[in-house]
Amino acid sequence: MSTSAATRPPVTRVPLSDAMLPPVDMSTPPWPGRDETVGGVTLHVRRTPGPADADTTAVYVHGLGGSATNWTDLAGQLAGHVPGVALDLPGFGHTEPPPGFDYTIPAHADVVARYIRGLGVGPVHLFGNSMGGAISVLVAARHPELVRDLVLVSPAMPDLRPWLSRISDPRLPLAYLPLVGTFVRRRLAAEDTQVRVMRLLRLCFAEPDRIPLSRREEAAREIVEREAMAWANPALARSTVGLIRSWLVPPSRSLWTLTPRIDVPTLVVWGTEDKLVTVRKAPRTAELLPRGRLLVLPRTGHVAQMERPATVARATLGMWEQVAAGTW
Repeated sequence: MSTSAATRPPVTRVPLSDAMLPPVDMSTPPWPGRDETVGGVTLHVRRTPGPADADTTAVYVHGLGGSATNWTDLAGQLAGHVPGVALDLPGFGHTEPPPGFDYTIPAHADVVARYIRGLGVGPVHLFGNSMGGAISVLVAARHPELVRDLVLVSPAMPDLRPWLSRISDPRLPLAYLPLVGTFVRRRLAAEDTQVRVMRLLRLCFAEPDRIPLSRREEAAREIVEREAMAWANPALARSTVGLIRSWLVPPSRSLWTLTPRIDVPTLVVWGTEDKLVTVRKAPRTAELLPRGRLLVLPRTGHVAQMERPATVARATLGMWEQVAAGTW
């Protein structure tokens, strides 16, 4: 971890709960999904049951190219403590985008905020991964009354340094750029589905060979399903552009400027082997959050909630326990 993180003990002291958690079984299928219209927006969501006396809800927001199924195992780990709702953002998973949706980060954040407000359950535990982390930061900064605490897994904070060298296949980022993207996507789509699945796993996981066959088969099915959705590729391409544009806004509107305004307990989780959002941004992200702490996981890639769900769950419960004790 960087020197700056070492000089800020609150950033590095992340408690791991001793609470009993169910074993992680990656053969468990995704939680059932359904379309819901809440707060004036219609999303496909996957709900996780929780205790009858739970006083709040966890809301999970996936990253670029992801879906609600990215939270299957973490939501299962936390189901004994809190009910959960994993969202398919507009244009992703099974959520058809509304006409005229512009796929900017503010537009996605507005959808999430409207959905949370419509739930009527008070402030929620908000989880976000990658682009979903950037969206969650914006929601927490603009709508603090909706968020009880945050868990940010490799949030896509602004980073304008060249990053193609971190990608094993340079065609992947090119696939979602204007003009050249259409040609590249067609070339990639012509490849065998299993080849595409393994490329995705190598990109997102530090140890892709440890991902069980059941999860690889789920990923393959999602790829095939999305190919049948006319809006899927345009949504992915335009959300990619929207994310990059969010990094180019004036400093007054940058996520780096908004982050210090978030005064809720926040756990920042990053994998040392993240190929998509460099772990070098982790200490700065946690340090800028007034109540932020950082957990850096070795041998972990871009989706720690999928690769290390038990560890992320224990850190999350540790945060909740310390918040309840007034020590976070």
